[in-house]
Amino acid sequence: MIIFKEKGQKFSQKSYDLLFHNIENNLRELGFGDVSVNKKMKDFNKILYDILPKIELSEEKKSTFDINHNLVSKYFDNLKDPKSTIYIEFRSYFRKFYDFCFDKSLDNMVREAVNFKY
Repeated sequence: MIIFKEKGQKFSQKSYDLLFHNIENNLRELGFGDVSVNKKMKDFNKILYDILPKIELSEEKKSTFDINHNLVSKYFDNLKDPKSTIYIEFRSYFRKFYDFCFDKSLDNMVREAVNFKY
């Protein structure tokens, strides 16, 4: 969504629906029932809209992505220390993922992101 915004285009409703449909399918494959899936999907939607306004690109280089430590530590207890190995790996993964997505065309970015490996 951030990359679409940076490229001056809207994230389509179809892409949004596909994103949450994939999450829902994965939850069902993990064995969650209808009530649990509905509750988790509601929670994920709230988290997404908590996260999106707080993600910003570096001011000096608009193409430089970095994660917001305060935001990450709110949702992940084991990522509270920004100098820990796990936090550094987490941050590195999302920087590489951002770079990978930014290089993709908007038409196939969401579909190709599923195959991302760092």
